[in-house]
Amino acid sequence: MRGDNVRNLGIKELRSLSRDPMMIFLIVFAFSASIYTASTAMPETLNKAPIAIVDEDQSPLSARLVGAFYPPQFLPPTMITQTELDARMDAGLDTFALNIPPDFQRDVLAGRSPAIQLNVDATRVSQAFTGSGYIRTIVNQEVQAFVQRYRSTTTLPVEISVRVLFNPGLNKSWFTAVMKLIDQVTLLSIVLTGTALIRERERGTIEHLLVMPVTPLEIMASKVWSMGFVVLAACALSLTLVVQGLLRVPIQGSVPLFLCGAALHLFATTSMGIFLGTFARSMPQFGLLLILVILPMQMLSGGSTPRESMPEVVQFAMWGAPTTHFVLLAQQILYRDAGLEVVWPRFLSLTLIGALFFVTTLIRFRSTIGKMA
Repeated sequence: MRGDNVRNLGIKELRSLSRDPMMIFLIVFAFSASIYTASTAMPETLNKAPIAIVDEDQSPLSARLVGAFYPPQFLPPTMITQTELDARMDAGLDTFALNIPPDFQRDVLAGRSPAIQLNVDATRVSQAFTGSGYIRTIVNQEVQAFVQRYRSTTTLPVEISVRVLFNPGLNKSWFTAVMKLIDQVTLLSIVLTGTALIRERERGTIEHLLVMPVTPLEIMASKVWSMGFVVLAACALSLTLVVQGLLRVPIQGSVPLFLCGAALHLFATTSMGIFLGTFARSMPQFGLLLILVILPMQMLSGGSTPRESMPEVVQFAMWGAPTTHFVLLAQQILYRDAGLEVVWPRFLSLTLIGALFFVTTLIRFRSTIGKMA
């Protein structure tokens, strides 16, 4: 393999990419607005949830419960009757409907533990899951505060001291921003290399390369380094300007060490993009293949849900995916300030997986080039 050919072919790929305004827009959007909106679009806590209350007790305690629900977590409660409850829930007017039964205060003071019915519209999944816990906590706290004037409080035998590491404020955007950046690195690296190969096939320029004194290894290596360089540069800028700048996510570890791991990850994913490009005959076909590959890699790599919660078969199979190791090293470096002595197994795994993908893709690419010739 001659270095001059690899360098010149890679520069050709960069020039071709610079003349594609839609692809440039995709790269800029993926590493800026997409990361920012994904990290900030969903509120971290319950926000302005509509709630209705049926007060059949009309007591000081029930009035205290009604007054406990206020913005920004909830909208001001709507007071309704029992006959209106089902109709309003069916119409989607209320996410929560709290039914306070008759003689509620009397039963509480008598120690009978009365039940309060909470109706939840589960079609609004995020609010339903979070809001149910909020309402349960609010009701228990208000009832306890009301009863304390008549009954002594119970001292718990054990006090738990909670210390939250790496994200003391439990800020969701800190986690989402980095995971979204990892997803974009994986997606764009596969898209750019696969698109570069398909574009040459559709435009007929692949035949020009076949008559030139270049080898399939040189053609493939040029696409890997050029598209990998674009994604790595975009990743570095996004990490600095968007993640650390706009979102103010504190990065604990070494950014250069993280970028080294990203480069190894790109070695595998860019080869994967060329591999998919050898099977697809057009961009629509490539898009369908991409969906089949990228969704399992992103969902099962540990970035969305902990790997420990997945079936053991899935955990074992995903060790062969580069995204699994990239997510692990990114979390260890950027969140926990891990050094090379901690993440070297992830670096070694990415190197081996990347080499395997590169060799497999080269064999497939040579076969495809041979059929074209």
